[in-house]
Amino acid sequence: MKKITLQTTIAITAAIASSQLLANGYALNEQSISAMGTGFAGRASSADDASTVFGNPAGMSRLKRQQVTGGIAAIDSKSDISNANGNRVGTNNGDMVPFTTVPMGFYVTPLDDKWTFGLGVYTPFGLNTEYESTFQGRNFGSKSKIKVVTFQPTISYAFNDNVSIGFGPTINRISSTLESSFKTAFSPNDGQVRIKGDDIGYGYNFGLLVQASETTRVGLTYHSKVNYTLKGNTSVIPGAGTPAPVLLAGRYEASLKIQTPESWDLSVTQQLNHAWTLYAGTTWARWSRMKNITVNNANVTGGALAPDAFTTITEEQNLRDTWTYSIGTSYQLNKQWMLRTGLTFDQSPTNNIDRSPRMPTGDRTILSLGAGWSPTEDLTIDVAYFYRKEEKVSVNNSNQFPFGQTYSADYKNSANGLGIGATYRF
Repeated sequence: MKKITLQTTIAITAAIASSQLLANGYALNEQSISAMGTGFAGRASSADDASTVFGNPAGMSRLKRQQVTGGIAAIDSKSDISNANGNRVGTNNGDMVPFTTVPMGFYVTPLDDKWTFGLGVYTPFGLNTEYESTFQGRNFGSKSKIKVVTFQPTISYAFNDNVSIGFGPTINRISSTLESSFKTAFSPNDGQVRIKGDDIGYGYNFGLLVQASETTRVGLTYHSKVNYTLKGNTSVIPGAGTPAPVLLAGRYEASLKIQTPESWDLSVTQQLNHAWTLYAGTTWARWSRMKNITVNNANVTGGALAPDAFTTITEEQNLRDTWTYSIGTSYQLNKQWMLRTGLTFDQSPTNNIDRSPRMPTGDRTILSLGAGWSPTEDLTIDVAYFYRKEEKVSVNNSNQFPFGQTYSADYKNSANGLGIGATYRF
């Protein structure tokens, strides 16, 4: 079997990791609007509402009433592309991420003084990028749409008033569509490769929450890795005018094994006085498992140009482990209003050699603001806003025969996010 490196077509995992939607690598943070207001500092130690099902399952033990928390975050992203160069003619408009929304929903009910049950539906990973059809770097990724939806039943147990644990299996469905263009000397027109696939994978979340003192609470959460074998199809559409013996069009059964990384989230919630609370946290994610991504296509019969060109499609990733650091605070203005703010520093898993237009990510700094309004003891409405700015990064891509395409450019990315949610207690 002949293997050919073809960055024009694939990187399911790389595609997931587009910088505009995502925080650490391709892990979405938007599972809680209240936590969003503090830059997700204290996410594993706060347990303010039912979204703790994700943030720390052990935190459910602190919720003494049945409650439902839901919300939606909207993200508006911007990319400036400069110093673009390559052997294809095209445009570099940037702004390849459509206006995007991320919904979430959670339910928690105490069973007795020790046990609490919860459910969560959320999106832990996702991507939606689409460059203009004339994008100069279209051979290295033109469209990427990935979505992971997770369902998590959860249980927590309180040993006493100070220590609790929580556990929840996760059922995760991933679906993907990736598109890229390719160009050969045998046709003046672009060809297209489209890869679609989906799968269901299983994992788990585990949490520990400790009330270290009357004013200090420490939380630790582990999110497991999840293995997927995506199955679907690869469609190869040569450019119009390509001689049939040169490169044969086709639709082939495709499979790809990927693994979403495990992560640890450690945070502290420190009550300073009756009004002020301080939050701090750090998250480590193990991206270094992802050395390369390979798609295997069955029963491929290519043309004379490259008989097995689409049998195995591989892209190097060589991602690195990442750390995220966050600090935030909240101020209880009065019985009805709580104000929040936070600052986050987030590493990107990409490196300067393998970075591509699918994931032109750099280290990022995020400023967050938020507020919670409780018109009654049963209802709280949360709003949050963030501004995310990334360091300037470069991509420098090329691929081998029979395509021989190149593209390099500088990217500068930023995003604005707005979230609104509500918690109702029964």
